[in-house]
Amino acid sequence: MDTKKIIKKTLVTSGIILSVLTLVLCVHIYMVTRPKPIDPKVLAMARIDIKQAIGQQDADIIYNWLSTQKGVQHVTCNLQSNIVLFSYAPALANADVISKNFKTALNYKADRFMPSAEQLKGGCPAMGKSVTYSMYTFFKHIF
Repeated sequence: MDTKKIIKKTLVTSGIILSVLTLVLCVHIYMVTRPKPIDPKVLAMARIDIKQAIGQQDADIIYNWLSTQKGVQHVTCNLQSNIVLFSYAPALANADVISKNFKTALNYKADRFMPSAEQLKGGCPAMGKSVTYSMYTFFKHIF
């Protein structure tokens, strides 16, 4: 066989292989980076810090109002710390909007608590420093 034909065949084959690999890479990047739909079963938690003293009557009002908001699953109001925690479905509700509407509708001096980057690195405060949490962080750093 002629060397020019061999070179030509090699270049064509290489070009086809490169094109296919480029196409596969593009599809992979698209699949990885496209926005994922929010699972309606996923729950998140949000915290509202109330900047004034509240009593049991206030807690009942807060509980009733938050419980009627779309997507809110559970509400807890701590009278000693003036903190309200609620779980919600991110597919159905936005905690920022709920917090803003809370301040407007109920007229409390309140702000949504957003943890700092350092606090986020510390993990979930509900997990604490249990054995399970220690194992989780160990395996998280390995993989």
